[in-house]
Amino acid sequence: MKIRVGFGYDVHCLADNRELWLGGVKIDHTQGLMGHSDADVLIHAICDALLGAANLRDIGFHFPDTAGEYKDIDSKILLARTLEVITEKGYRIGNIDATICAERPKINPHIPQMQKIMAGILEISEEDISIKATTSEKMGFVGREEGFAAYAVALIEK
Repeated sequence: MKIRVGFGYDVHCLADNRELWLGGVKIDHTQGLMGHSDADVLIHAICDALLGAANLRDIGFHFPDTAGEYKDIDSKILLARTLEVITEKGYRIGNIDATICAERPKINPHIPQMQKIMAGILEISEEDISIKATTSEKMGFVGREEGFAAYAVALIEK
């Protein structure tokens, strides 16, 4: 068996008049994340981790923000397409470990639903998707509530 590990990172700024989507879950908040797609920073970091593990570049290469077909796209679709791409190369997902960085709203209550949604898309067990939430202790752009960041690592097997 061949195993590979990939790392993903993404950031999006907060903006008025946008819905907040994280891990495929719509979360009630006063602002949402700005992006060409729905700006689901967690899914984007996971896509990058999976693509990187398979040496398939990154989310921007596969789903460029200059392409009209991806304007306001649901990131769950990008996650499903990412699975297709790595599966075509003969890989399957071992596990994912991800962290969302945001001052507010509280993310922890939404984590079980995020795990359920993404496990269904990725055809893996909810136990194979670890999601954690943290703040940046009021420091930096996350601490000033200008945006969110997400980090992810993924193990894939062939």
